[in-house]
Amino acid sequence: MGPSLCELRWLLALLGALLLLLPLAQGEDHYYTFILRETNFTRLCTTKSILTVNDSFPGPALYVRKGDTAYVNVINEGYYGVTIHWHGIKQPRNPWFDGPEYITQCPISPGTNFTYQVLFTSEEGTLWWHAHSDWTRATVHGAIIIKPALGTTYPFPEPDDEEVLVFASWYDEDVMELMIEALSEGGQATSSNAYCINGQPGDFYNCSRETTHRISADYGKTNLLRLVNSVQNTNMYFAIANHSLTVVGLDGAYIKPLVTRYIMITPGQSMDILVTADQPLGEYYIILSPFFDGQADDFDHSIASAIFQYSGNYTYTGLPAYPSDFPGWEDKQPATFFVKQLRSLNSAEHPIDVPKDNEITTRMFITIEVGLRHCPNDSCAGPLGDRLAAALNNISFANPSVDVLQAYYNNITGYYTADFPDLPPVGFNFTSDDLGTANVTMVDKGTKVKVLNYNASVEIILQGTDVMNSAETHPMHLHGFRFYVVGLGEGNFDNGTAPETYNLYDPPEMNTVPAPRDGWAVIRFRANNPGKFTGCAHANFTIEKRQINFS
Repeated sequence: MGPSLCELRWLLALLGALLLLLPLAQGEDHYYTFILRETNFTRLCTTKSILTVNDSFPGPALYVRKGDTAYVNVINEGYYGVTIHWHGIKQPRNPWFDGPEYITQCPISPGTNFTYQVLFTSEEGTLWWHAHSDWTRATVHGAIIIKPALGTTYPFPEPDDEEVLVFASWYDEDVMELMIEALSEGGQATSSNAYCINGQPGDFYNCSRETTHRISADYGKTNLLRLVNSVQNTNMYFAIANHSLTVVGLDGAYIKPLVTRYIMITPGQSMDILVTADQPLGEYYIILSPFFDGQADDFDHSIASAIFQYSGNYTYTGLPAYPSDFPGWEDKQPATFFVKQLRSLNSAEHPIDVPKDNEITTRMFITIEVGLRHCPNDSCAGPLGDRLAAALNNISFANPSVDVLQAYYNNITGYYTADFPDLPPVGFNFTSDDLGTANVTMVDKGTKVKVLNYNASVEIILQGTDVMNSAETHPMHLHGFRFYVVGLGEGNFDNGTAPETYNLYDPPEMNTVPAPRDGWAVIRFRANNPGKFTGCAHANFTIEKRQINFS
């Protein structure tokens, strides 16, 4: 079977774009092969087949330095079309390789392959890659380790050792079948059965104690822990019993060192954490527990664990020590407190570039909601017999048959419209407890794009809503950019008072922000990376090809 029309058009556009990337090449080139295929794994007393990369869960890590380029040949021997996204990598002038299906490329069909070019131009620290097709991300993901460029160092003392910890969800059932069921019925998606640390659930699950992940620690030494939260849809608390954590990196950028007893990490985020083995020789639990502040009790309540184990000659009996001051599932205040302490390093070696108030040229107010789509004869499993639908500004994304970047680049009409709204269609008390299933819950569906001028200074207000009592702290991710989180607050955004609270000196630079339940987050960035990129829940941004040789 030959390539589809979508694939042929995409390849023709790609050939011209590749020539423009030659001047960007620097550093070393790295070559990886990812083989997608079904592999049997046994967890929670049951053996099942899952889609993996190179037969591993989590998948292999990429190791590069700032300024390097990686070429990753993805060979699809699985049953589904899949794409791979390089989460947090800006890919300057290189949107063709960003990875979200139907946004920048067609899925890689079973029996075919595709080679990604990944440019590590400004990122430094820990990021990750994952499938960007349906629910395949649940098992197809891995870490990206970006070390300082040759001749430079960390902005903190060199650690003695380092360890990658990837967090994930585990489902007893086939994730693709669960997704198909949820989409066909229109109701709530099934929760996971466990959380994992480096593929292992840990001591608190059936049939799991023998395989609990362990970290060996030498007394007096400092470990750099590289954390990735690839859990499907749950914020997580993380701690190591009796040990302080020093957060030094977030989403591939350095931050001012933050000493804490716990962290809260939202899905999509990555963090770099220093921990010094300064406690009595023994074993200490590493705990990964959900944080959920929604009203529905429909999340996986279980707790994953690993063990921080001191090396040396000693006798240790009993269970590992457990954190004594660990936040509970529904404790919102510790999560809010942690997120609001994060600050960019903002040093001479690692400066930031926050758009100031008088530089903002584009402002958007985007509501985050779960609404409804009407089903004939009340035949769906959502409220009132309708279908649940996530939406931004009342728009639920529709996959086109030709990817949006290709349609834009080749001026092919009919596959998207450039009318994603700057405001929601109606204003109301977004955080009211009494929204129920009023008219504000019915959402539209479409492939809508927001077009930004090149080098525009953009401010986006992300407003949480409590439509159908569905509010919860939810991750929002933007492809192609890192942004500055200049403000966070509770309730409805107030344009008169909220700006007075903005941090424009050292706001954290992120690619994924936990937008607070019944609250708001304000992000700013410069639209200096031409191409087609997408945000969480698929709000699409096109950066016009101005003042840069893109086409």
